[in-house]
Amino acid sequence: MKEALHHGGALDAAVARYGGARADWLDLSTGINPVPPPLPEIDPMLWARLPERALEERARSALRRFTGAGEGAGIALAPGTQALIALLPHLLPPGPAAVLFPSYEEHGLALAQAGHAVTRFADLSDIPAGARLVTLVSPNNPDGRRFPPAAALALADRLAAQGGLLVLDEAFADAEPGASLAAEAGQPGLLILRSFGKFFGLAGLRFGAALGEPALTARIEARFGPWAVSGPALAIAAALMKDEVGTAALRDGIRQRASLTRQALAAAELTPVGGTALFSLLSVPDATKLFEGLARRHILTRPFAYRPDWLRLGTVRDEREAERLTRALRAALADVDG
Repeated sequence: MKEALHHGGALDAAVARYGGARADWLDLSTGINPVPPPLPEIDPMLWARLPERALEERARSALRRFTGAGEGAGIALAPGTQALIALLPHLLPPGPAAVLFPSYEEHGLALAQAGHAVTRFADLSDIPAGARLVTLVSPNNPDGRRFPPAAALALADRLAAQGGLLVLDEAFADAEPGASLAAEAGQPGLLILRSFGKFFGLAGLRFGAALGEPALTARIEARFGPWAVSGPALAIAAALMKDEVGTAALRDGIRQRASLTRQALAAAELTPVGGTALFSLLSVPDATKLFEGLARRHILTRPFAYRPDWLRLGTVRDEREAERLTRALRAALADVDG
């Protein structure tokens, strides 16, 4: 079996290798909002009881309003988007599949493990004509590419006509809702994956959803079985998604921190080659040395084995962290040049 992929967030491993305590580190290795909103109060009994159907429906209703999905869209709730990525290939007959590359590699890994014949494509025009299952991430991770909604819908229509499916991963769409196709969910040939943890900064809650044709989303929920998402996760997610004032403030805060991060990069004479409001992608001659130089200064970033010139950084929390990042980048870059 193929070895598990390397992801950001492995802070314990970084501490073991480069020293220090967890509190000493600035973890910029993920695209998760580093300043989550305050947790809402929930009924303490939710920790003691299995989640009721009414609780799931409240979360589903809040998600429908938050994403803009219409009443015709089915919504499958899941314990995180990663669980959906792992499950979905096993619900579809093995066949020719195409995945965007570079992108979030778990899509291709899950498809291959389920017996699909996976090919990679760099642009929509490169998708093999025979592909029946296509995975597209927009905004893309790690380069932040956005794909025109009209082009994605045309692709979904073409696949639907062939009995195929476009899986559109919108994990980073909440920070810029104009990039989402959630309003089109429910049409044939389109399944949209939405992540809660990145925008809200609560990845540990493990809550995600698939939006699509009701028959397919019903099959997804049936395969997960009852109580797939915990009661506390359902209640917290529903409360936060219903708070329109809070989500607007959260979006503004994300934009401000993205600006601070890019100012810190500019101060170190670095310009991102891509990214979203939740991460920036750098291209430098030897990203591995820069990664290690930052790690020795207890700043964790995300390198890529397939692109030794790429380094991805999440967003800082505040000006103090921005200043620390600039100092560390300058020193680490000096080490590389030296």
